[in-house]
Amino acid sequence: MKIGLVGYPGAGKSTVFGALTGLAVEARGAGDKARLGVVKVPDARVDALAKLYSPKKKTYAEIAFTDLAGGHGEGVDRGVLNAMRPLDALCQVVRAFPDAAGEAPDALAEITGLATETILADLEIIESRMKKLAKDPAGKVELPLLERLKNTLESEQAIRELELSSEERKAIAGYTFLTQKPLLLVLNVGEGDVSKPPAEDVVAAARARGLGLVVLSGAVEMDIAQMAESEQADFLASLDLSEPAKNRFIRAAYELLDLISMLTAGPDECRAWPVPRGTPAPRAAGKIHSDIERGFIRAEVVAWQDLVELGSEASCRDAGKLRVEGKSYVIQDGDVVNFRFNV
Repeated sequence: MKIGLVGYPGAGKSTVFGALTGLAVEARGAGDKARLGVVKVPDARVDALAKLYSPKKKTYAEIAFTDLAGGHGEGVDRGVLNAMRPLDALCQVVRAFPDAAGEAPDALAEITGLATETILADLEIIESRMKKLAKDPAGKVELPLLERLKNTLESEQAIRELELSSEERKAIAGYTFLTQKPLLLVLNVGEGDVSKPPAEDVVAAARARGLGLVVLSGAVEMDIAQMAESEQADFLASLDLSEPAKNRFIRAAYELLDLISMLTAGPDECRAWPVPRGTPAPRAAGKIHSDIERGFIRAEVVAWQDLVELGSEASCRDAGKLRVEGKSYVIQDGDVVNFRFNV
């Protein structure tokens, strides 16, 4: 899962990146390259299974963050917009604290500004493509869909707000439209506001656009990331927080991308595999290895709670908790799966 962090100058994007990844924040210029960081997704289910199996290793799901190089002036430059296209999702860091000069933040203006820039970028691609298709008889099939997307964007709506069939989504997948990507807003607040609810107008704007919303203080989270775990609990309690914002961010990202976790467990490895909700068993098997998907025979499935409680697959089988599922089975969150396949 690859998420790109973007934001206007002064929003604190790089500080948020450092807080999420634990990487040091360095001074950057507008022309600097993007920075990459990988975060392991905390998962108590992997820990519980590891206690049961004592595996050689345990592997958590990962999120790869890209701190996209900043823009210039009041906008986001073309290079940054293009760098967003290969990513699975976007995260806009929005300033919600006074700047160094004491100027009050305008979160709605930043949210609207990026929305407008991404809409214009997508419109440019659609209009260029429509001109080419107008001269091609085969383009009559694709033109109506592009016209529909164009009308949606011109009405200042994102493509993600449009109901599309699976066939239509497949038809436009190659365009990597920015406004089709899931977007998570991170409201970067001052230290004194970390436990306060976000402004109602920001909540309403996120809800109206179908966007995820997480409130955090990049500066505070950077301090937490640099503390020993034994010190974190007291510091969080002093701020009236129950956990680091990184955990809330990860949950929000999973929800935004509609991901669940499939689990595998054994003496060699206990591991979480992120898969889209609604994934059938053979396709989920392909996350592990394409050979398993091609040679899929069946899936032996048990809920992680049952496996931990009963202590072994054999006990789960005896208790009727371990099931044998076929190709039509849809993987559920927390399933521990053992795939049987032909080589």
